Amino acid sequence: MSSDVRQRWVRRWDAQQERYIADREERFRVVADVVAWSLRRSSEPGRPGRRPRVVDLGCGPGSLSTRLIAELPDVEIVGVDADPLLLGLGAESGLRTVRADLTDPEWPDATGLAQPWDAAVSSTALHWLRPDALRELYRTVAARLRPGGVFVDADHRTHTDPVASELARHIRDERAERAGVTGNEEWGAWWEAVLADPELGPLVDARSATALAHSGGSKLTLEQQRAALREAGFSTVTTVWQCGDDFVLVAVR
Repeated sequence: MSSDVRQRWVRRWDAQQERYIADREERFRVVADVVAWSLRRSSEPGRPGRRPRVVDLGCGPGSLSTRLIAELPDVEIVGVDADPLLLGLGAESGLRTVRADLTDPEWPDATGLAQPWDAAVSSTALHWLRPDALRELYRTVAARLRPGGVFVDADHRTHTDPVASELARHIRDERAERAGVTGNEEWGAWWEAVLADPELGPLVDARSATALAHSGGSKLTLEQQRAALREAGFSTVTTVWQCGDDFVLVAVR
């Protein structure tokens, strides 16, 4: 499989994601800003020199990680995902990835990163986890991060108040109209096309042989996620960016 084929499908992936996240590139930049802020706070005289360690949870083809590498070239980052097709498409990015299921208790060891980690990040991925699995992931990440380390999760979220959720979706949709992304390829259409591409046969076969099932989502509201993060051991939980129902949620260990 050629590099051109992989890159073409990653570009097409990014475009279809922008249909749902009009300000996706700015959202990526905000995630990088948070990680950089945390690293600056940890830089104290006498601190042993080492490369900062970051894990990208549900990295897919590496869209977030490649932006982080560009912004923070000294960071050691590992992407984790269960989908061999998405990981294969991102193989040209230079990102080190591991294939692992975030619901498997052994997934942190698969990263090969020594503890403690400096940050864990994610973009539009963790909403697929069931509530119990998401809460367990929060606890696992908190246990692996150094004091002052950050968990940064960029994703769509609902509110406990249904009127607030309706308003947030409306704002997101209006922003998408203004940005001109409503005509971009849909998520389902992208998957239908990528699975039918004969040039991707080995990756499609690898995916077919893997038990990948989306649970339907965590269904936890923003307020419930904040509470779960505090219960997991994070000292500060805050939203640093929002557009409609799209949030960058930060938890500081």
